[in-house]
Amino acid sequence: MKFTSQVLSTPYPKKDMYGALRFPTYGNAAFEFETAEDIEAAFKGTKPAHAYSRSSNPSVEYFEKTITNITNSIGCLGFSSGMGALSNCIFAICKAGDEIISSNKLFGTTFSLFNETLPALGITVTFIDFNNLDEINKAITKNTKALFFETITNPQIEIYDIKNISAIAKKHEILCIADTTATPPYMFDSKKQGIDVSILSSTKFISGGGTAVGGIIIDNGTYNWKNNKNLANDAIKYGPFTFLRKLRLEIFRNLGACMSPQTATQYSLGLETMELRIDRACSNALQIAQYLESKTKCKAVKYAGLKNSKYFELATELFLYPGSVVCFELESKKECFDLINAFSLIRRATNLHDNKSLIIHPSSTIYSDYTLEQQALIGVNDTMIRLSVGIENIEDLLFDFEQAFQKI
Repeated sequence: MKFTSQVLSTPYPKKDMYGALRFPTYGNAAFEFETAEDIEAAFKGTKPAHAYSRSSNPSVEYFEKTITNITNSIGCLGFSSGMGALSNCIFAICKAGDEIISSNKLFGTTFSLFNETLPALGITVTFIDFNNLDEINKAITKNTKALFFETITNPQIEIYDIKNISAIAKKHEILCIADTTATPPYMFDSKKQGIDVSILSSTKFISGGGTAVGGIIIDNGTYNWKNNKNLANDAIKYGPFTFLRKLRLEIFRNLGACMSPQTATQYSLGLETMELRIDRACSNALQIAQYLESKTKCKAVKYAGLKNSKYFELATELFLYPGSVVCFELESKKECFDLINAFSLIRRATNLHDNKSLIIHPSSTIYSDYTLEQQALIGVNDTMIRLSVGIENIEDLLFDFEQAFQKI
């Protein structure tokens, strides 16, 4: 079946006693058992059951099962945020003394986690230009546990040679992790491209309406966990499910960054219309990028769907669409602020891949903790604007741009 049909036909974990067409929201903390033996089995993990919603919940389970179904993966875990998903992933595979090799073009909070939080815990992160495959190869050491990158970097709009990056990871028997928030299922098959673990902020395309904050980890089942010394002993017994088990029974449970059942219900609903929304948003993004190319006040336009983009061929090969985020540069920070303030339909707000078009100045917001020199090293400057294109009518978006440009 095609994407949306798969979403809509994912079977419930258990038959609903009332025949509900939408899986119910189990908005409770604890679950009752018939016997002491049953609850013992649930806590030991020898009998599948929900005991406490911090560890698992039926509504979250159904959302996770739907993601597993549409990605042909072996499992998915829902978290309270994308950053919760990312940090849980790293803590499951690394200990003090281990290393991650990461792209040097990252979302601001990811960069902060990698540059400040993890080193304080003894986990080293080496930042590399992932456009340079030789640099990646040379940087790998015996302590390296994973390669990490974003499929479309935010806000730099870079796209890497994912097939060859995943081949490097496979050659060195290390994990290939990608933040696929900008290219969720339907737009991109991460398993086909050699990515072992995919991490998404489900706040974005999956939610659509920005209804709730959340994140997911998808295990494609392609990594041999015996190659990670921290998980090698467990891998003998649990095989491909080693990572998911480590998360579920230890890291995920202990850190408590669980997805709420209400959020899972909203995301299950969001998945049903995600294909339709992505089609519209990405079509809008291309037309806006082409419009911006014609404006003399724009000094640069970054969108991989433009034929003059250095990433056009890679984007065409890898993704159904090259995303719905367009970045462009003006003459000065003041001009950026003047333009942002002149919009009437487009909203001044953070977040990405909302149904509404959102505009922001990354240098003064997401990366405001860093100097302009530090920002430049990660591909950000104070003349850049980031636009997350929504599903409004394209005529109205272009009109809003035109009237805004006339005011600066």
